[in-house]
Amino acid sequence: QVQLVESGGGLVQAGGSLRLSCAASGSIFSGDAMGWYRQAPGKQRELVARITSGGSTNYADSVKGRFTISRDFTISRDNAKKTVYLQMNSLKPEDTAVYYCNVERTPNFGFWGQGTQVTVSS
Repeated sequence: QVQLVESGGGLVQAGGSLRLSCAASGSIFSGDAMGWYRQAPGKQRELVARITSGGSTNYADSVKGRFTISRDFTISRDNAKKTVYLQMNSLKPEDTAVYYCNVERTPNFGFWGQGTQVTVSS
């Protein structure tokens, strides 16, 4: 089982910045990719950014140059913890959505966070 705890959403004016964090713990594998998705009202959930265990990244065209994904992976004697961040700059009203953290175990299976609301006012 994997536990995901997201934080960092909120209300910001257009042009502002926010940083989302997602801490994943439990049955974390070092090879898991992690990513951020978002879903706006009336729209399908879409990939925003993804980062592999090797550090390779990919972004939705709409956020390239504005958003940056990064991650930490720590192992203690009792637990492994992966944290993924999404630095969002130059935010636009169309970035308004619920943002979900994802741990990708396989291309067809993964774990989801509860979602965090990001609202960008014009």
